[in-house]
Amino acid sequence: MSNFLYYLAAFALILGVLIVVHEYGHYLVARRVGVKVLRFSVGFGRALISKRIGRDGTEWALGMFPLGGYVKMLDEREGDVAPEELHRSFNRQSVWRRMAIVAAGPAANLLLAIFVYWGLFWYGTEELKPILGTPVAASPAAASGMQSGERVLKVGGELVQTWQDLHWVLIRQAVDQDSIEFEVINPRNEITIRHLDVSSARAGGWEGDALARLGISFYRPRIPPVLGKISPDSAAAAAGLQAGDEILMIDDKPVTAWPDVVQNVRNSPGKTLDFEIQRQGDRLFIEITPVPVEEGGKKIGRIGASVRDTGASRSEMMITVRYGLISALGKAIYETWDKSVFSLVMIGKMITGEVSWRNISGPVTIADYAGQSAKLGMGYYLKFLALVSISLAVLNLLPIPILDGGHLLYYVVEIIKRGPLSERSMEIGQQIGLALMLMLMAFAFYNDINRLISG
Repeated sequence: MSNFLYYLAAFALILGVLIVVHEYGHYLVARRVGVKVLRFSVGFGRALISKRIGRDGTEWALGMFPLGGYVKMLDEREGDVAPEELHRSFNRQSVWRRMAIVAAGPAANLLLAIFVYWGLFWYGTEELKPILGTPVAASPAAASGMQSGERVLKVGGELVQTWQDLHWVLIRQAVDQDSIEFEVINPRNEITIRHLDVSSARAGGWEGDALARLGISFYRPRIPPVLGKISPDSAAAAAGLQAGDEILMIDDKPVTAWPDVVQNVRNSPGKTLDFEIQRQGDRLFIEITPVPVEEGGKKIGRIGASVRDTGASRSEMMITVRYGLISALGKAIYETWDKSVFSLVMIGKMITGEVSWRNISGPVTIADYAGQSAKLGMGYYLKFLALVSISLAVLNLLPIPILDGGHLLYYVVEIIKRGPLSERSMEIGQQIGLALMLMLMAFAFYNDINRLISG
């Protein structure tokens, strides 16, 4: 239950921030151009909390259903407007002002992403180096000749510094190509060119983990099974384990590396395990019962012990990426632009059938990723926040009636025909837009449920 609440809190925080930023963009520009704002609501339905603030008495509210929000402005189409306030009505504004108000929401989300990336790039983030593990047998990675321990320098001619860079550049380039060139360097400092066939991932509509489909895995160095920190009041402490103990065997099975320990403990919730350890030259036998805890909807075992950190593995595997103040801003703008364009490209390919609709994620999957990123650290959580903010901006700019992009489409038509669309045309458009959004939500929820069932 505590794990569920943690994930829920991480999701709620991201959702709340994105909604407030988006709606505040609409609110701020509306006020700037002189439109009266009647209500600023986070969530829909009956208000749980509300308060009127400011000279105009704008109502700030928290709705019962928090998956969204809205800014209600003075508008003759939605009610009577006093003669002295007609000039502050939304429908009385020029088409350019109305476009600015509508576009301000997605723009605010894009600005948030830029701001978050800017701070992260300037402060610096510690990330995994793009070092390859042993490729999966009979996979495209194995066919390309990739070998364990090779560090990727370039993907398709683009420099990559981190594992995340590798993943992103590969996916972006592979959307339109069948083969990607990898420039790698091995531990002997020999540079080699590998050609990776990505057609199999493209044929599968990029569904699931693209790197796994291609047989690409991350390099994991051998970590000796020597204990580091022992948590107080844990099963390990109660059994008498100490920092510096080397685990030799578990249930008479040899242990050669730390992942062996982790796997045995995780797979044995509530089951007593026989540990054979070495402590200062002496061999000891200790019984430990891993405590059952819930993770990802299933029970796993934990004993409250961590591996000893020698520092060597960390420096071998990690790199700190940091930019100057100005260059960090340029990098942040490029990152936001790059991901925005890629999102549009992927949406287009979903429409043409080149990319699977199963890649659409709903609130359950987003909540899961929010929780996972929060557990990895603040840097990962903020990056996920920026990515979802970009996705929200792009989605809202799609020319679908009911979304901001649909309203912008109306205004473009109004400019071309030099007059507003008829109420009937807009009503039909809203109905079509609502149907499309309901279909999209149904796909997203179906995918969420399917992922939960299939794991």
